Amino acid sequence: MLRRLFLLFIFLSSFTAKANFDFNANCIAAYNNIMDLKLNTARLLIAAEKKQNPQNSITVLLDNYVDYYYLFTSEDKSDFDRLKGNKAIRLARLEKEDIKSPYYLYSMAEINMQWAYLRGNFREYYTAGWEIKKASSLLQQNAEKFPDFLPNQKCIAVVNVFIGSLPDGLKGLLGILGLRGNTQAGVRNLESLVAKLPRSAYSHFYDETVYSLAIIQTDILKDTLAFEHTIKNTNIIRNSSLLKTSIRAYVAVKTAHNSEAINVLENRPTGNIYQSYPYLDYLYGTANMHRLNRSAGIYFQAYLKEYNGINYIKEAYLNLAWLALLSNDTASYNSYISLVKTKGYSNHYKDEQALKEANDPIPNTDLLKARLLFDGGFFDKALNLLEGKKIENFRILRDKLEFHYRLGRVYEALGKTELCIRYYQSTLAMGKNERYYFAANSAISLGLIYEKRKDYAKAKSMYNTAIGLKNHDYEVGTEQKAKDGLKRIAS
Repeated sequence: MLRRLFLLFIFLSSFTAKANFDFNANCIAAYNNIMDLKLNTARLLIAAEKKQNPQNSITVLLDNYVDYYYLFTSEDKSDFDRLKGNKAIRLARLEKEDIKSPYYLYSMAEINMQWAYLRGNFREYYTAGWEIKKASSLLQQNAEKFPDFLPNQKCIAVVNVFIGSLPDGLKGLLGILGLRGNTQAGVRNLESLVAKLPRSAYSHFYDETVYSLAIIQTDILKDTLAFEHTIKNTNIIRNSSLLKTSIRAYVAVKTAHNSEAINVLENRPTGNIYQSYPYLDYLYGTANMHRLNRSAGIYFQAYLKEYNGINYIKEAYLNLAWLALLSNDTASYNSYISLVKTKGYSNHYKDEQALKEANDPIPNTDLLKARLLFDGGFFDKALNLLEGKKIENFRILRDKLEFHYRLGRVYEALGKTELCIRYYQSTLAMGKNERYYFAANSAISLGLIYEKRKDYAKAKSMYNTAIGLKNHDYEVGTEQKAKDGLKRIAS
């Protein structure tokens, strides 16, 4: 009798331990709905799992995913302040659970990482740094215990890339906390996971891994094939996923695949089942503006109406001002410019730059058109606007600089390297003492051209020139690009 009771106790104990972190079919369904941005459906599935299996702590992690993607799509500061207290409650619950599960340390690390990202968005950098440190420590401990646990490898790779790609100043600050990163190692690990996950027991983590890799390839690596990689990697993901749409559209807009961006956004899944995501209207407006379509204003207005967050408000008003200018409506242009100055925030570099441009003289319409067409990948059309003009056709120094800079950019995109070098050099010579970004960006572009040619002496000279230029737009980012270039040619 005692033996039977003992065996029953062992059985129940092992069952309870397993149930503490059970990523079962219902939890996978909830997770997939989160990845599709069907957050209300996910909430219902999580609630059902809590009722059926109240000891399953995967629901704690899933609750945090819901908060994360809700705040990711809304960027609402009041909601952030209301929800951020959930972090401590969830971690306290998880700390009492099964320490033998690979999900134990992983779940706490993931929650710290998600709140670190959100805090960074709202400029709570100090707390975000400590959360990244905590997450990194938990992930390393988990890797020692469960080296083959693929979700843990996903998070370690993302932390590696994030820290490794920071500007030197911020990287040094995190270094004081004992954090080190390696961008290339992190990227290689993510690429390996993208290959492994579909055939593993953790295949549901594939979507999230692909999305992380796409953003890294686009924004950090500046990979010229980022769009092609993203399309290939997302092909097997559900077409019902609004997050899939957003990632494809974002990468397309950022990499000058404008027509593809419009196609993706026009065919996005719709309905009340999806979380509101105003940023998609912003992207759609941007893609239409790049082809000089005046209807783009409808989508920027929709973004401003539906969005309650803190980013791209000044930028959206600047875009509306530009569209008015392209329609020769200077009264509306001036009205929107005044809104750039009075509405929104300057947290994001795009909004900061929009404010600077709002205080500049009115743009030259041909240069503005060429700029927008170039950003959309319409290089021949941009060149048609610029060719035949002379620098004497432009009255103010800013426009003279931009004219040669835009020609350099277009000729580079069209593979006419010697011509682009000539115009970049001219821009650098004329603008090295000005606050506009044209000269510094020209130095970076020249450095990249010479680096590609393996003319490392000239590349080094151009990168050092870029570092030496001060008090210009995008100075921090430009200087970091130059320092990254110097590191590459020194290795």
